[in-house]
Amino acid sequence: MQLGVIADDFTGATDIASFLVKNGMSATQLNGVPQKALTIDSDAVVISLKTRSCDPQLAIEQSLAALHWLQKQGCQQFYFKYCSTFDSTAKGNIGPVLDALLAALSEETTVISPALPVNGRTVYQGYLFVGHRLLSESGMRHHPVTPMTEANLQYLIAAQAQGKPGLIDYSIVEQGTEAVRQQLDVLTKTGINYIVLDALNEQHLLTQGEAVQGLKLVSGGSGLAIGIAQAWAKEQGGIKENSSAGVPVSGPAIVLSGSCSEMTNTQVKAYRQQAPAKSLDLAKCFADLDQYVTQISTWVREYANAPLAPLVYATTEPETLKQSQAIYGSKASSEIVERFFSCLAADLFKQGFKRFIVAGGETSSSVAQTLGVTAFHIGPVISPGVPWVRDTEQALSLALKSGNFGDENFFARAQQEFPV
Repeated sequence: MQLGVIADDFTGATDIASFLVKNGMSATQLNGVPQKALTIDSDAVVISLKTRSCDPQLAIEQSLAALHWLQKQGCQQFYFKYCSTFDSTAKGNIGPVLDALLAALSEETTVISPALPVNGRTVYQGYLFVGHRLLSESGMRHHPVTPMTEANLQYLIAAQAQGKPGLIDYSIVEQGTEAVRQQLDVLTKTGINYIVLDALNEQHLLTQGEAVQGLKLVSGGSGLAIGIAQAWAKEQGGIKENSSAGVPVSGPAIVLSGSCSEMTNTQVKAYRQQAPAKSLDLAKCFADLDQYVTQISTWVREYANAPLAPLVYATTEPETLKQSQAIYGSKASSEIVERFFSCLAADLFKQGFKRFIVAGGETSSSVAQTLGVTAFHIGPVISPGVPWVRDTEQALSLALKSGNFGDENFFARAQQEFPV
């Protein structure tokens, strides 16, 4: 096994797994650290955790458990995967986890590369951009859990981690693999622990992928995986055709949206014009969750044979979200929404629903755990970083979307391009 990936949320794991597969590495995704013996025959294994916004110590413990399991499988390189918008708080969890992973591997240096140009995430002079806007000026500044009000990656990692940050800017990356390797060596020798890598296009990611082959630990979004996978495939004689094991199963579908990101708001608005849709009622959730789940499940089943799957959504604009949180509390609101989607997904699966299209990392993780997903095959890509995935043990397919991924017509296209 060549590469072991530790992802800090479920959709992020699916995101990077899809890029690895597309660019030449076979990959298996696991939901959490396995508690039983598994036979895995793939070039890479991606372990999805739920550590993005939990207590830093818990994030460290779970990440180290994943690392130790991957080491036992013989992995040669390790990859800590976080969001391409560097979702984190002032205390972590990216910095504390990287500190712990470096210490466990007896390493001193890693790279910071969240860029994913195909989805508009670029890094210039160490500043992270979302489209043409700085991260701190994007919709991420309103994120309810990890609001991003700083765009300088060196400042961000310095505030969270114990080590020193440095930068390899685009002018060096433009010079190619050897130039980046030499600068990595120079910065390492001067005591730099976290090296931010500029990337404005996919060629920069390919250069990075070749340059970091000698590092035991790398970190970033899913973009760096493009370069790592292609560099590995080149050594193996080229990219091979992927398996069809992840092709979606047949059966009724449901769209569940828990994300409140800008893009998901746009996607929900567009989809509501095309398909049956029902907005989640927080008051009813708090009043009697079981009864409310039964009510919504009954409504969903009425549209089981509709041309496009029904949508149930908690997605809302930032101001409306703040009002709800003021009434019920931020933590309580988040928890009840995830419990609702978990219970609804479980009920619909029992009723024969086989396809779940889910928006939001927390919602996706909750749904997958509730449905008993432990491992799955990576299937056809709907949008960059969002493939269909298929459970290895039961007739179940999921499309798990990070909040800001996909285009406006994502929900409909997921069904139309891969019909029942």
